[in-house]
Amino acid sequence: MTLKAGAAAAVLRMAPALLLLLWSGCGGSAASASREPARSPSAPESVDASSSAPLEGPGERGEASYYAQSLAGRPTASGEPYTPTEMTAAHRTLPFGTLVEVAREDGRKVVVRINDRGPFRAGRIIDLSRRAAEDLGILRAGVAMVVVKVVKLAPPKAKRRSR
Repeated sequence: MTLKAGAAAAVLRMAPALLLLLWSGCGGSAASASREPARSPSAPESVDASSSAPLEGPGERGEASYYAQSLAGRPTASGEPYTPTEMTAAHRTLPFGTLVEVAREDGRKVVVRINDRGPFRAGRIIDLSRRAAEDLGILRAGVAMVVVKVVKLAPPKAKRRSR
């Protein structure tokens, strides 16, 4: 079976990111979790959740995980380096720069900025920076059920003119 040139090129473009994710796993040191929920802006805007289980109202429901510490300083899909102390995350489809609220059933919430693509494991809808995972109290477990809602959608990029 042969791949068409376009499909082969797409596979080759995705290979480094997939290998990096497979290599990194999901974070996992057992540090103490923050006891207070993080503050977040009120009145989040709505978004269609096309890649996960539907909710009553806008948003996505699924598992959140977090980046391994060993990825610190490596470039994200947006080109900026991963910084564990920043409130950032990876999402499969939301535009870079979008702010999302990630909430647990226990009431803990954080607001993170999307700067990477992922996660690429079934059931997972967002990969969080270490700080965001700590604020949500998921460092020990490594994953947790969350609801993700858009707070502020990033503006569309300006289209380039072809010459």
